[in-house]
Amino acid sequence: MDQQKRATIADVAKLAGVSITTVSRVMNKNYPVKEATRKKVEKAIEELEFKPNLLARGLIHNKTQTIGILTPSIENLFFSEVVKGIDSVIKNKGYTTFLCNTEGDPEQEKLMIDNMKDRSVDGIIAINPRTKNIKSGYYEGISKQIPLVIINGYNRGIHCNYVLNDGEVGTYEALKYLYELGHRDIVFLRGRHSYSYDVKEDIYRKFCVEFKLEFDEDNILIIEDGNGLEAVEQSKVVVEKIIRKNDKVSCLFACNDWMAVGALKAAKALSISVPEEFSIIGFDNTIISQITEPSLTTVDQNMSGLGQISGNRICEIIKDRDKENKKIIIETRLIHRNSVAGRL
Repeated sequence: MDQQKRATIADVAKLAGVSITTVSRVMNKNYPVKEATRKKVEKAIEELEFKPNLLARGLIHNKTQTIGILTPSIENLFFSEVVKGIDSVIKNKGYTTFLCNTEGDPEQEKLMIDNMKDRSVDGIIAINPRTKNIKSGYYEGISKQIPLVIINGYNRGIHCNYVLNDGEVGTYEALKYLYELGHRDIVFLRGRHSYSYDVKEDIYRKFCVEFKLEFDEDNILIIEDGNGLEAVEQSKVVVEKIIRKNDKVSCLFACNDWMAVGALKAAKALSISVPEEFSIIGFDNTIISQITEPSLTTVDQNMSGLGQISGNRICEIIKDRDKENKKIIIETRLIHRNSVAGRL
């Protein structure tokens, strides 16, 4: 046998002197085969170093031991850590991952989910999917066709399985921390298309009302996309503008650490010291929040735990498709570092 050519089931059948059907029965152990015949087939498999095509077997048995993971970015370390958490769980359960990067495009989301379905994945985990596709009912429809878990994309009235960070509490605690330090003019920085950003902005607006802060619509800064490296430069530009325009602003809450880094760069460009003159809080607690100068105060989302719980949840649904939809919420916590100081 040519060692460069991968052996096929037909090669095994020929060497053993049996039919392809007999080889399949020996491999799948789903039909009685004479002992002598079984030994001939097993000897041929060993001699040819035959490895069955798992995808082909999966298509036959309607199970490929593959889970599709959909992420809006592979640059944002939050998503990378979540994917690592998912993988650490599902590989121990015999699954492999099929990872797709949508770059935050709602149409790419649909295209890639179709691709996953064509590849007969056993389940799909969608991380921070676009709000447009959730609100339209698209994901609710997908969940009726294939096991699905959505991470950080909950929408009321849309019936799916969700695993979420408590972004509402995390945002509120960060804003309250700034308030308790004497800050009253708080800038809010977000990306354009994400349910998680919508949730945080809603808390920001309610916080301003609850604590009787003078609300200024201009203090809500929006960049196109907060998930990639481009978010740093986009954030730098809009933060520089608001600081030049409004000398009362003393601090900023960013919806993720990329944006917070952009705010740090804006302060440096304007020769404003952080935290002495301007305080910044990020969100996620990615590794970049620890290596910036100064290091970032941020909200920890327990990224690895988020992935692990989602991995366990998708395996449960694959095993029992009749399980009821569930919303699992994971607590966040504020990590105090060096980018926040009291207002003098």
